[in-house]
Amino acid sequence: MTDLPMLPDAPAEPPQPGVVVIGRFQPFHMGHAAMVDAAAAIRDEHRPDSTLIIGIGSSNRPQNLANPWSAEEREVMIAAWLEASEIENTHICAIPDIEDPPNWVSHAEAYHGAAGSLVTTDMGTSELYAAAGWEVILIPLTERERFEGWRIRETARMLSTIAEEAALREVLGSLVPSAVLDNLIETNGLHRLAFMGEGGEPVG
Repeated sequence: MTDLPMLPDAPAEPPQPGVVVIGRFQPFHMGHAAMVDAAAAIRDEHRPDSTLIIGIGSSNRPQNLANPWSAEEREVMIAAWLEASEIENTHICAIPDIEDPPNWVSHAEAYHGAAGSLVTTDMGTSELYAAAGWEVILIPLTERERFEGWRIRETARMLSTIAEEAALREVLGSLVPSAVLDNLIETNGLHRLAFMGEGGEPVG
């Protein structure tokens, strides 16, 4: 197990089984948008009455360049994108890390609900959930090298001291959905990256 705090606490009653997508969303970028779009389409076609559940991983990690935005901030980003994308019947939940892959699914179920359907681009995650009896839908990555989280954070860090909004939008607008970029600019959520040291670590 981990020494990290278990924050937030699991809800007293987890959501009903739904269609689940999990990511760190640091930040929520175009690759994530493609994955959630695909999950929403799968839900609408095969389980139209189910909730699309978006699990925000690493909710308990300390703030650093690999984890610049809190779970609460990431929830606001995702909610803004969902509203702009007109994706309805959704639920967003934060899930703390436990650093214990064999027990991850049972831990996460306390937050995102019991066995439903998981939509993922990650082979390791798909294997864990399939072993736990979940229906797993493995979909291809969208432009993986371009939309790697650490690359986007590093790009954002290099722009974090630039005050010209047009310059930020020109560079980050092709990497981050406009609703998310609006939020980052309005909340000054990029500026902190300038004070978090050098980047480049390959964390998704």
